[in-house]
Amino acid sequence: MSVNATKIHEIINSESFKRLVKKRIAVSSILTVIMLVIYFGFILSIAFYRELLSYKIGTYVTLGLPIGIGLILFAWLLTGYYTRWANRDYDKEVRELRNKVLHQ
Repeated sequence: MSVNATKIHEIINSESFKRLVKKRIAVSSILTVIMLVIYFGFILSIAFYRELLSYKIGTYVTLGLPIGIGLILFAWLLTGYYTRWANRDYDKEVRELRNKVLHQ
């Protein structure tokens, strides 16, 4: 099955496609902003609250270490959330749109 230029323009100009693109941009933008706020918050706390992060919570461990590890884990969680959303919702809508256009 080949898709000609007319069908490509039909897909791009359809409301379903535009809605799908807006939804993907919204989800990825929100997750990006959340990650940037968390990351730069950590960097700014290193710069301005060094004494807080250097507080010892064990013999060799400071408070900054578990917070840094938590930052990495949070990034994994956001990635997992995006992957789950894309697999469950976004990919399904892409398939439906593609099948709708190709089978007309």
